[in-house]
Amino acid sequence: MKAEKVYATLEKHITPAAVQYCFSLWQRSPFELKLTKTRQTKVGDFTSRRSAAHPRITLNHDLNTHLFLLTYIHEVAHLFVHLRYGSRVDPHGEEWKNSFKELLAPLMQENAFPLEILHELKRHMVNPKASSFADTNLTKVLRQYDEDQQQSVVLSEIPEGSTFSIRKRYFRKGKLRRTRFLCQEIKTRRNYLVPCDAQVTNVQLSLL
Repeated sequence: MKAEKVYATLEKHITPAAVQYCFSLWQRSPFELKLTKTRQTKVGDFTSRRSAAHPRITLNHDLNTHLFLLTYIHEVAHLFVHLRYGSRVDPHGEEWKNSFKELLAPLMQENAFPLEILHELKRHMVNPKASSFADTNLTKVLRQYDEDQQQSVVLSEIPEGSTFSIRKRYFRKGKLRRTRFLCQEIKTRRNYLVPCDAQVTNVQLSLL
């Protein structure tokens, strides 16, 4: 992947103060950086295959500036752990946590993240989770910067039995199953596990 394209992608999606640093991480060990359509189950991922010339990191194209930056560092931490340990360690074990902390440290300042996000990040990074969405307080401050945050709400914030839509499909909210809610699609009556912090729209609250 050409350096110019990577730089242009970073320049478009993250705060200017963080662009050069994030680009330098790519220069240390080049990888394919790909933007994808919106995915409800994840915002980014890292993969490495023997058949591929370079490892690949994918990020949802519509992430807000701060979530894009945090997810980018999260996935680059996976890359560096993979280069050092291969598949011998837990994907989100101590090796990854230490790598994530080390890579994010230079960005823990106001020119990279707003103060309210920094406050939650400092707490979160004491023991970072596999998904930032598992941290409700961090999720809330990150989602405040979504362009459509006025039109959408987090699934965990609406009552059981309420109906909602995701990507033009309508569901009824059911019981909590660990980090996901069991929801029934209205049209097909099929059940799906939807992440607690999924952004949903067209909510009709249950009166129960």
